[in-house]
Amino acid sequence: MTKYNGEGLEFAFLMDRSNIPGNGPDIVVSDKDRQVLRELGSAVAEIASLPVQTQRKMQWKQLNGLAAVKPMVWLNDICWNEMNVNDELTLRTQSPFCQSIETELRQRIYWWKHMPGDMVVNPVIHSPLVVENTGIGINVEEDTLATDDENAIVSHNFHRLIQDEADIEKIKMPTITHDARRSLENREAYEAIFDGVLSVEQRGFLGFNFSPWDHLVRLTGVQEALIDLAMRPEFIHKLVGRLTEAALCALDQIESQKLFSLNNRNVRIGSGAYGHTDELPSAGYDGEHVRAVDIWGFATAQIFSEVSPEMHEEFALRYERQLLERFGLVYYGCCEPLFRKMSLMRTIPNLRKISVSPWNDIESMAEQVSDQYVVSLKPNPEILARDTWDAGAVRKDLEKTLRGILRHGCHVEMIMKDISTVRHEPQRLWEWTEIASELSDRLASTLITR
Repeated sequence: MTKYNGEGLEFAFLMDRSNIPGNGPDIVVSDKDRQVLRELGSAVAEIASLPVQTQRKMQWKQLNGLAAVKPMVWLNDICWNEMNVNDELTLRTQSPFCQSIETELRQRIYWWKHMPGDMVVNPVIHSPLVVENTGIGINVEEDTLATDDENAIVSHNFHRLIQDEADIEKIKMPTITHDARRSLENREAYEAIFDGVLSVEQRGFLGFNFSPWDHLVRLTGVQEALIDLAMRPEFIHKLVGRLTEAALCALDQIESQKLFSLNNRNVRIGSGAYGHTDELPSAGYDGEHVRAVDIWGFATAQIFSEVSPEMHEEFALRYERQLLERFGLVYYGCCEPLFRKMSLMRTIPNLRKISVSPWNDIESMAEQVSDQYVVSLKPNPEILARDTWDAGAVRKDLEKTLRGILRHGCHVEMIMKDISTVRHEPQRLWEWTEIASELSDRLASTLITR
């Protein structure tokens, strides 16, 4: 049985999420721990009171609404194990429950202090819902090879669990159940800690990230699945179809049990940045029951990097659309290059943001996208992991890329993500953020009036 703590579904009915912090630890809050958390909460509230927060929220809304605004800069997937400077991230609380909250607050403050970009800070702390999930009856089995004892980024060797059509029957429909009592206990504990310091908001599912192919290969093997596309297409159709059926089953339960929360705010959407928009929730929203149509949805098929547009349509998009069509706005893609597949992208209902990873022909992608969608640009994090940090080269390359994109009239969010290492030199990431922010402001004047 898997559990969920409110941070986004991410195909949770397939993935084992039973070890998520916040679901397991008992609620234990000493007077000392409460004081530590209140002091950190006060620091967050002070940051959130700055006028720039309102300005940035408006800029993110303009971007997501396809209005002219400067390229927006944001970070994610930070290697926090290499970030601690002057004990700024060192925990002072004792209980696991409080430590999970303290980690969140310390990272938020550190992020703002050293590498804010166009980050937005709200005077809010979120109390997660506790949701139990039976899963799909088959758990991923893998061997892992750690690359760094302190780093969660590891190499995986997945065991093949589905080999033929008979094995597909192992996949069951998930059952999702809200533990209302534990959710209430969470909320009451948060309110007791942060009373008068931060607003406490209970948070449910923040969207639905449907990425069946990212996970299918964990059950079949990567090479095996790609060969089966050509050699056993009907087997693949039945397997993806079964996973899609399970996803729809999970989506229906989340929606009917009122477990969704709005994500048109300071919430990461897909593999991109914030979801701030006035276009959501959709008409008919009653102020309480968040439907799929009221939020952003997301899908990706990263393993399809070298798969033809025709096969991408046949084995991925035809299934992904069954879920995506239910959402108010959609983000598509992650690391897979999509510059040869824009004709497919245009068939996705309510598509608003498209991931543009470093493996695209970025100039071609920008020309095709133009001002019709948000370009979710992902600079290559490899520059942060080189033997020597060369800020001048970083600036030159980033400026060339941005100029090339902006001359096509694109709406751009620039996201440094998937940062596995900065060679234990956090200043590299700080400086990258400064460079990206300075270029964004300076090049904003080149935006084409539209």
